[in-house]
Amino acid sequence: MSNSLGYLYRISTFGESHGGAVGVLIDGCPPGHRISLEKVQHFLNRRKPGQSQLSSPRNEQDILECLSGLENGISLGSPITIIVRNKDAKKSHYKDMQEVYRPSHADFTTDLKYGIRAQSGGGRASARETIGRVAGAAVAEQVLANLVPELRVLAYVESVKDVKAHVPDPMLLTRDMIDSHPLRCPDAASREEMSKIILDAKAKGDSVGGSIRCLCLNPPRGLGSPVFEKLHSEFAKAFMSLPATRAFAIGMGFQAEEMYGSEHNDAFVTQDGAIRTKTNRSGGIQGGISNGELISMRVGFKPVATIFKKQETVNKQGESRQFKPEQGRHDPCVLPRAVPMVESMALLVLMDQYLRQLVVKASMGENSSIKTED
Repeated sequence: MSNSLGYLYRISTFGESHGGAVGVLIDGCPPGHRISLEKVQHFLNRRKPGQSQLSSPRNEQDILECLSGLENGISLGSPITIIVRNKDAKKSHYKDMQEVYRPSHADFTTDLKYGIRAQSGGGRASARETIGRVAGAAVAEQVLANLVPELRVLAYVESVKDVKAHVPDPMLLTRDMIDSHPLRCPDAASREEMSKIILDAKAKGDSVGGSIRCLCLNPPRGLGSPVFEKLHSEFAKAFMSLPATRAFAIGMGFQAEEMYGSEHNDAFVTQDGAIRTKTNRSGGIQGGISNGELISMRVGFKPVATIFKKQETVNKQGESRQFKPEQGRHDPCVLPRAVPMVESMALLVLMDQYLRQLVVKASMGENSSIKTED
């Protein structure tokens, strides 16, 4: 079972949704960087349940404990271990789910592959596992703030069901603006309709999906490589590893299928002595390598699998059953809490790729005629 992501900056997450704790082991954090655990805790607070009527009512404070890797708030270069203890696990809520396979959950496929699974909640397939990712990313963001101070990573809810937000200038967005509303959508007009859709689905015992837009503003140039580790393929792998994800697009995305090359190509220009692109239909990545322009990506999420309606299923013996959970605390829509998760996956990729690019630049010496950073 793979539980790790990254090469030079590598995180390994651990723990089950209703076990004693969840957490992360961060290997490869450079030494000598001041790491504020308060900032890590703030990031965790943004993804915890119980934030509003739009999310799960599970009552978890998600207070972190750092067990290793820091000395007086400074990274030692050794592994950083962060855990969050599960305080509000309710295994009794899952007794009726232990003998049947919940539609669109990981129950059946996990049994199929391993012959055993956590009987309470989703185990490793639960979104609670993402606590470790968010903690690892919150550390990475602080290191990147020292190494690439102009870089900013933001995400926001772009659509719920068939309602889409209108954001005319994403460069003006801030995380505080996005977080000012529980839905984490910066478009005041559309978010009210989106919120109504989510609450209506919740009242009916149903769920809805949608999409999140992720922006990497002022990214370093030269991240990624041309073949199997293209930067956008690394992003895709990271985003698609999140629970409930179903789609990924960068730049013009699927709209590019309907365009001519003359419509899609980004012309090169020189601005203030730097080579730039006149447009950004590529989404900041060309040939698998970042060109320094805004990296704009979209991640699509399916409706949450747990709904409070009767559904057809089978038990472990293959016998037909009608299933409806008697109890449980689930998000009617994963999107509001998934915003910091999406930001986290982008930060983890950028951190790892930046360290890898430093190795490449060190090997290049003075042989490069094109600057990789402004």
